[in-house]
Amino acid sequence: MTFRIPARWWAFARSFWKDASNATLAWIFLVAITLAELLTTYTQPAIGSLAHAFILLTLLYVIVQRGDRISPLLLGLILGPLIRVLSLSLPLTNIPLVWWYFITSVPLFAAIVVAIRLSEFSWRDVGLGLPWRTLPVQVLVALSGLLLGYLEYVILTPRPLISDLNWQAFWLPALILLVSTGFLEELIFRGFLQRGAIQVFGMRLGLIYVSFLFAALHIGYRSFLDVIFVFLVGWYFAWIVARTRTIWGVTLAHGLTNIVLFLIMPFLSSGWPF
Repeated sequence: MTFRIPARWWAFARSFWKDASNATLAWIFLVAITLAELLTTYTQPAIGSLAHAFILLTLLYVIVQRGDRISPLLLGLILGPLIRVLSLSLPLTNIPLVWWYFITSVPLFAAIVVAIRLSEFSWRDVGLGLPWRTLPVQVLVALSGLLLGYLEYVILTPRPLISDLNWQAFWLPALILLVSTGFLEELIFRGFLQRGAIQVFGMRLGLIYVSFLFAALHIGYRSFLDVIFVFLVGWYFAWIVARTRTIWGVTLAHGLTNIVLFLIMPFLSSGWPF
């Protein structure tokens, strides 16, 4: 005996994905990505990877079905499951962790450039302009990354990504973290996705939506406190970008946060070199 899904169910599904509002679909996929992250973290990574792959394929199907009615937000949501599928499927077992960030960032950079072009956004639209009048604010925002890195270290206390804290061991991993996490993630979340979310939800709810998605993708650290912390940091970054219309300050803040978290504080907390 074979089980067949009734044709009317298929018709309903096709109609739903094609006709539902962008806001409804955005919430559905946010919940789905969050559940997939929970599966990845608290069951078997393979199960979570399959869930993310299914979400990715579903998003591609929705994009094809909706054609020119597709929202940049839905297009950008592809990058969430893509990040996780790449991180779980690439054969990087024997490669130092810091190089994971660089290797997985290469296809993600290509994907976000394609998404920006398909959405017909300009580089200024995604925060790559630099209003010089906001330069003092951008410097202060960038420096806030030092405090944020310290606070997140207190929450997570991760092991260092380098063997020793000296310039020779430090400079290249620091550059990778700055570009492959700081710049890339801010371009994706506060540059592209935030603009798409504001188009769908308006300013306030759009900032909350992107911050929640950003936090959900940190569930893998297995710390509820860190998820809350990342949500608040994401909202702070989102608010800064909304006010200044540039991602450069938060890019440097994000990069410095990770540099302090993974490269500096693990040594300072153990008494090096004082």
